[in-house]
Amino acid sequence: MVVNDLEQGLSDFAVIVEPPDLSKYNYLSLPGGDTWGLLMRTDNPLAQKASICPEDLQGLPLITSPQSIRVDLPRWCGEAVDHLNIVGTVNLFYNGSVFVREGLGCLLVFDRLANVSPENGLCFRPLSPGLETKMYIIWKKYQVFTPIAERLVDLLKQRFSENQERN
Repeated sequence: MVVNDLEQGLSDFAVIVEPPDLSKYNYLSLPGGDTWGLLMRTDNPLAQKASICPEDLQGLPLITSPQSIRVDLPRWCGEAVDHLNIVGTVNLFYNGSVFVREGLGCLLVFDRLANVSPENGLCFRPLSPGLETKMYIIWKKYQVFTPIAERLVDLLKQRFSENQERN
């Protein structure tokens, strides 16, 4: 979606979670990454575990994004992805969290998106082995920017290079 806006000239930049197509885009890798895990109700037996492995998900009704099925989950569990019980997909995290709260399944999602306070009835457990997704800001190659957009690129490059030096 955001890449389509970029291609059509409706946006100067896009933030994506897949590695960019280097033949078409310039990019900056954003610092850090997002940790994947399982969002579930606190009454789920898996809530007692510190982390979730592929075997834990066998037979469990799962909800996730279409992109994670294509890209992220195969990186994590290989061919076992074909044996996961994906009962639905969502593009909006909030919708998935409502499904989880109503007991329709568990959501494979990034950490720190859900309110996992005790009164909310949801908890998050990271995947094991760990799965992290990096984010990128991209723009079309040979893009002619307005002066303010050019300034933004310069500031982002400066800021991210400072972060790289600190790590």
